[in-house]
Amino acid sequence: MPEGPSVRKFHHLVSPFVGQQVVKTGGSSKKLNPASFQSLWLLDNQVHGKKLFLRFDPDEELGSLGNNSLPEPLQEGEKKEEAEDQKQALGPSSREINRSSQSLERVVPSGDNGLECLRGDTPTEGAERWLQVSFGLFGSIWMNEFSRAKKANKRGDWRDPIPRLVLYFGGGGFLAFYNCQMAWSPSPVVIPASDILSEKFHRARALEALSQEQPVCYTLLDQRYFSGLGNIIKNEALYRAGIHPLSLGSLLSPPHLEALVDHVVEFSADWLRGKFQGKQQHTQVYQKEQCPVGHQVMKEAFGPPGGFQRLTWWCPQCQPRLPPDEQEQGRLS
Repeated sequence: MPEGPSVRKFHHLVSPFVGQQVVKTGGSSKKLNPASFQSLWLLDNQVHGKKLFLRFDPDEELGSLGNNSLPEPLQEGEKKEEAEDQKQALGPSSREINRSSQSLERVVPSGDNGLECLRGDTPTEGAERWLQVSFGLFGSIWMNEFSRAKKANKRGDWRDPIPRLVLYFGGGGFLAFYNCQMAWSPSPVVIPASDILSEKFHRARALEALSQEQPVCYTLLDQRYFSGLGNIIKNEALYRAGIHPLSLGSLLSPPHLEALVDHVVEFSADWLRGKFQGKQQHTQVYQKEQCPVGHQVMKEAFGPPGGFQRLTWWCPQCQPRLPPDEQEQGRLS
């Protein structure tokens, strides 16, 4: 599932088309009519956690275009990678990467589940037309290139994936959306304090959320406090902090919680930086059989009662459950 760093890469691929008009459309989407984009102008492009929002309008309003420049720490890397980065987005089987810095500019979702609602198939007349793009497990965006089959399907056919939406622009070039959930939505609400990739990320609020009397692996995936954080970041941050995924936040000491937040921010920023440097993403425990020390890694699905269960990888030796005396010490800290 594309997480915050991957969605920011998609944002980077879309940005060159802001200010251009859609001159031709295509795609297999039945929920959203591709022809409805004909002649619309793409006027803005925003990232909100793990979602992308694109603003379309029938008229060219260049004076109201959003600020789509990359954060300053990434601009140098953008120049070096511009020729390559503008060819395709990183899909599920593409490069997954690492290394970044913490000084990045970002935005985040609103609502208990991070703008989970899909608001309709057609835009409201007279309102701003924002297309909400959710990437699910395997969504991706390709620029000026179509995705190609990398292996045969179950029937043995080498059929290329079919994009759900293709937008051709007047300035030349096109965007192809694969396996994305798309719907028109109201104007997005920006909450930088929740975004793990934002300079305005509210550490104190995140620490307060983690200190709840529930497993920390549940809280980490709550987009109200950790927008953009997904299963990969969850697993890697917990391993690096040496915390068992089912540890109750209320029993962990402040230094443990501080370390966990530090690793969330550091791993996310490193991952994003790597995407612009063409580096392979390196994980230590996610989908591994052994941890870097050589211990056997455990795998099990964890999630809140009645909620979504996510596969979790952890090392029982590097991430032990706290013994009773340490639990009591954590409660008193």
